[in-house]
Amino acid sequence: MRSAVLLMAYGSPSSPEDVRPYLEDVRGGRPVSDEAVEELVERYRRIGGRSPLDEVTEAQRAALERELGLPVFVGMKHWRPRISAAVDAALAGGATRIVGLVLAPHYSRLSIGQYRERLEAAVAGRAELDLVESWHDCAGFVELLADRVRGTEAWVVFTAHSLPERILADGDPYREQLLETSRLVADRAGLERWSFAFQSASQTGEPWLGPDVLEELERLHGIGVEKVLVAPVGFVSDHLEILWDLDIEARERAGELGLELQRIELPNDDAAFIQALAGLVEERLAVSGRSSP
Repeated sequence: MRSAVLLMAYGSPSSPEDVRPYLEDVRGGRPVSDEAVEELVERYRRIGGRSPLDEVTEAQRAALERELGLPVFVGMKHWRPRISAAVDAALAGGATRIVGLVLAPHYSRLSIGQYRERLEAAVAGRAELDLVESWHDCAGFVELLADRVRGTEAWVVFTAHSLPERILADGDPYREQLLETSRLVADRAGLERWSFAFQSASQTGEPWLGPDVLEELERLHGIGVEKVLVAPVGFVSDHLEILWDLDIEARERAGELGLELQRIELPNDDAAFIQALAGLVEERLAVSGRSSP
């Protein structure tokens, strides 16, 4: 059996001209207002013109391929290269088994569940498929994050992307997995002063999970905290939700409150992170025996 790995990420537009079709894809083909397009274009302009997500994901792919000695492909949920194109490339290379790994540690049916749907549709029975659905408690990932916050004198705020509050009614484990990761990291690092907040909620007219990180900054200011270190445990790559939502929007709000705000470095293609990802894949490969490239 010949194995290949498919790394999956959300995707981001490659140029300002791509913003409208990208947003339409995110919204399932629904029309997008000019105002929404202009707002997102301006955010990309503020962070340097475009997201570094493509470059970071390619660096992660190449490093993981070297670490595993197996072919690794990248597929994006909402942009190019599509998950379906990555599957086709893996099968064309002779893969008979695909291990899917989403570059998001925490499971929700609205996130990882949708990646699974796309992956299964793309494979369509042409190869054996195994998806790593959750790795929120991966020891190497937890240790890497603990190293980032260990010894700080600041109050640590762990963050992740918000999702609609309705997921809780269905028993979705997303919030609990995020809190578990935060607790594991805090325990490993010996933190006593920390909290958790969500970020990047969309304006959809329904309640989203909270508290929002901006609200949390206001709360911390109110209890006399002066220094905050933000640790985005729900993200593993630099991209818009980090460079805009935290580095610009949250930092500006912190400045207004008189708070000193710093952010930890994201895992990106850190060697320890790549080794942690490789361990996740190796565990799946071991189920039926490791195959040659």
